[in-house]
Amino acid sequence: MNYTFSGVSILFMLLLMRGGVLVVSPLVDKARKRRVTASSWVGLCLSLIAVSVALGDVNSYHLTLAAVLSVLIYLVGYMGRFEIMSRVAKSGVLAKDRRFFVEEHVAAPVWLALLLAAGALAGQAQLRAGFTTFLGTPVALAAAGIGVAYEVLFVFASLIYLDRREYTWGVPAWAFASLMSGLAASFSLAWVAGLQAPGDAQLLALVFGVGAAAALSYPSAVTWWRVRATGAAVCRVLFVCGGNTSRSPMAEVVAWAQAAEAGVAYAFRFSSAGVATTRPGDPMAPGALSALAELGLDRVPGRGNPRLHRARPVTRELCRDSSVIYCMTRAHRHGVIAVAPEAEGRTLCLDPRCDIPNPEGQSSEVYGRCARHIQRSVRVRLGELLRSDLFAAHRRAAIPGCGR
Repeated sequence: MNYTFSGVSILFMLLLMRGGVLVVSPLVDKARKRRVTASSWVGLCLSLIAVSVALGDVNSYHLTLAAVLSVLIYLVGYMGRFEIMSRVAKSGVLAKDRRFFVEEHVAAPVWLALLLAAGALAGQAQLRAGFTTFLGTPVALAAAGIGVAYEVLFVFASLIYLDRREYTWGVPAWAFASLMSGLAASFSLAWVAGLQAPGDAQLLALVFGVGAAAALSYPSAVTWWRVRATGAAVCRVLFVCGGNTSRSPMAEVVAWAQAAEAGVAYAFRFSSAGVATTRPGDPMAPGALSALAELGLDRVPGRGNPRLHRARPVTRELCRDSSVIYCMTRAHRHGVIAVAPEAEGRTLCLDPRCDIPNPEGQSSEVYGRCARHIQRSVRVRLGELLRSDLFAAHRRAAIPGCGR
């Protein structure tokens, strides 16, 4: 609706909307008591400068009261969206995030169509034409294509916002992508349709946008480079069960997914093995694969397909190279200590309160309960590791001064 008011251009309204959401993002983070990193603040400031500079290419327009109110409603709606997202998603649990994503993208088109229809019924001429005469014009198909492209942007933005990092990180990342897509579209139209190419102000805005993207990616890029150069910042976690076909490989998959969602996968290496593996090379049990699929973990972020897992036995070398070893039962812990007595101090039960029962040969419900038990336990253990001196030591090894 913001693009339909007379006296303004689509570009002008788009920049107002992008700039407004940039301002909203740290307010939501502050309300949710979410820590905002220095690089996110830098990215936010550079993004705001990019939007401000891009406005230099916009001619003088007249903002009506209705247009101002529409933009304000849009920004209030975004604050509400972020608040709802923080409560029911953005948790690092892939299944919850996926459910929010699907439900939002199913509901949004219906409500947007109803809002536009309400505007048409209220007498907004352009909206009324969109529901009637415009549908029979030659450009209706091209407009539908633009709508599909805008939906792709909606999908892209939602996936960025669902990242567990603060909104002050996600919104500038989205704004940069939006700016890039806008410039690409403008140059494409200039080349294909002979329209006016973007002016100097928009190109200068792109420079600030690239700077914002560099600021946002700086911490991860530096840490990744340090880890690759030294190899010292890898915290190696080994999960152990009996045959290494159900519980420990499920824990490995869950751990990779949770570390990826938390943005710390670069600092870990998760693996699994079995103290009673009699047939090395066996694949993951079908029940375990189904249980992971129910959790939305049929593919591991950055690690590929769990179906490629192959069982292997616990060895002294594996234990020696592991920073910490989590066992499914107390009997498994005793088995690990028998193989590698020197690893006793860093060999723990994944759930310190009770053993995680073996679901092998049982129903899908049993496998599901086991997977959820493992998921809860891994989340607790990963949180402990991130707060531990062990993890701080690994980070100091990778980045001088980090973790002090």
